[in-house]
Amino acid sequence: MQIYAGSTHPDLAQKLSKLSGFPVGKIEISQFPNHEIRIHILEDKIDREAIVIQSIVTHPNKAIMEFSLIMDALRRSGAREITAVIPWLGYCIQDKVFRKGEPLSARVVADLISASHPDKIITFDLHNETIQGFFNHQIYHLSAVPLLLEEIKKHSMPDIIVAPDVGALKESTKIAHSLDLPIAVLNKKRDLKTGKVEIIGIDRQIEGQHALIMDDFISTGSTLIQTVKYLKDHGVKHISVGVTHHLFVENTHQKLLQSGINDLYISNSVTLPKNLETANDFHLHQIDISPEINKYL
Repeated sequence: MQIYAGSTHPDLAQKLSKLSGFPVGKIEISQFPNHEIRIHILEDKIDREAIVIQSIVTHPNKAIMEFSLIMDALRRSGAREITAVIPWLGYCIQDKVFRKGEPLSARVVADLISASHPDKIITFDLHNETIQGFFNHQIYHLSAVPLLLEEIKKHSMPDIIVAPDVGALKESTKIAHSLDLPIAVLNKKRDLKTGKVEIIGIDRQIEGQHALIMDDFISTGSTLIQTVKYLKDHGVKHISVGVTHHLFVENTHQKLLQSGINDLYISNSVTLPKNLETANDFHLHQIDISPEINKYL
């Protein structure tokens, strides 16, 4: 078995290779002058089984095309069984049609991936687990949450779980039960004219406590930063945040540095940018998901 990585996640390919013992295959990814992607598998011999790793992130449209071309190149080169490892499934946030004339984007992307005929798909913490039903292939929907919680417990056990809104209550309640902790829920209202969301209260006393917020992803970080500010303003002494997917868009990390978060726990479902700045009171903890992937190869 060989491992092939698209441009979005060579680091995870190396970690999985070290753990599994499967070599990382040589692949050349370039562009023609007209910006069309060019793929060239450089291995003389292609194993019957292959793994393709590609998070649909950073430039998601390019990442999807890269993935599709790599899959086709491997099939034409002799691979017969291909496992697609897609830690972050881009477009999974667009899992509903809100207005007439909109596409069901998550389904479209699922169809594009399925058209590449992977034999099985491994992904993590989809925004909505029903997205699994969009695929026609065997899919392993894994979660990094247990790994994040284990890491959190090693450092400092929180006093309370905070659900940032009612929509997060179900998953936050599961986590609270697993840690035997109470849960607090923020109440919000949305201005129907401007779309602005305002926090109007919380259902439990939080002053002086260590709060943990868990979510599946961070994009711009605006909702999270608003939540952290509210908690700090109401006397929370320490804030830990755990998320599987940190998308690193719009200088999000720099905003989080100044937000009041004390500990941020993330997985390596997305490549960590080089030379991230840190502050004395801000600690970034990254958890490796390659051991979980290795269980399903």
